[in-house]
Amino acid sequence: MNGNNNNVAVEVRGIERRFGKFIAVDGISFEVKRGEIFGFLGPNGAGKSTTIRMLCGLLAPTAGGGTVAGYDIRTQTEQIKAHIGYMSQRFSLYEDLTVEENIDFYSGIYRIPANKAPLRKQWVIEMAGLQEHRSAMTGQLAGGWKQRLALGCAILHEPPILFLDEPTSGVDPASRRKFWELIYDLSGRDVTVFVTTHYLEEAEHCNRAGLIFRGKLIASGSPESLKKEQSPGEILEVVCEWPQDAVERLENFDGVRGAALFGKSLHITVDDATVREPAVRALLEKLGHKVMRAERIEPSLEDVFVGLIENYERQHPLTGDVKR
Repeated sequence: MNGNNNNVAVEVRGIERRFGKFIAVDGISFEVKRGEIFGFLGPNGAGKSTTIRMLCGLLAPTAGGGTVAGYDIRTQTEQIKAHIGYMSQRFSLYEDLTVEENIDFYSGIYRIPANKAPLRKQWVIEMAGLQEHRSAMTGQLAGGWKQRLALGCAILHEPPILFLDEPTSGVDPASRRKFWELIYDLSGRDVTVFVTTHYLEEAEHCNRAGLIFRGKLIASGSPESLKKEQSPGEILEVVCEWPQDAVERLENFDGVRGAALFGKSLHITVDDATVREPAVRALLEKLGHKVMRAERIEPSLEDVFVGLIENYERQHPLTGDVKR
């Protein structure tokens, strides 16, 4: 790996990207350590894909800079491309080719030596669990198999850094779990994995995570540190009738800092769960929402991120002249 600090795989310094007057990425800075799984999280349109494209040498920054594998993201984009694997959120393989033909094609793209290509092909097929599908047309594979094949093709050339842009979008939960098992395996082989996702629960699988919103990096750290240091308050989990209607009625209640639907329950952020639990229960019962359960729980990362975004929106309200 080029550069002075071999322990840093990705370094970003005040990177910005504008499209006309619109600021897609707004002066963010962070580092990713070698062998780390770094989750880059946020809602759709937050700036995740724009950032990853700049880091992969596919899009030039408007301002700021950084390095990937020790190479400058402004001046050494070709060197970066040779040292990374990149899996875009859109399925990038050829659906009218078989599994083996796609692997052969990417072996040629990456210029894998002829004496090594068969071994790498077999490794990808075994890694992705595609032994019984090697002759199948790629377009006929289920979504989870396609994602594993795409991952295998992205790492055929054994890059030290892997960029995954929304890799589990649109696949079933079982396939998502299997995909993360593959990511863990790669990290154990000292591969740095930079993964973007809007599934906030996937941040729990990362060594560290950064939350981007409106182009700004508003929090970063390990999952445990984020839950400990960035929690907006204590969380009450409430199971009641018609929870969707109850959310709006709770948001301006004394001591309530926020309320959101979590499946069939409510997660209500309060200043003091012991004090507020009976008051919240009484309010909901009075409004006709029968309460089956109300208790304090430990905040999840999703609770933390929802709270951080709501707090950011309160502090930085959008106006008509803001291009974000």
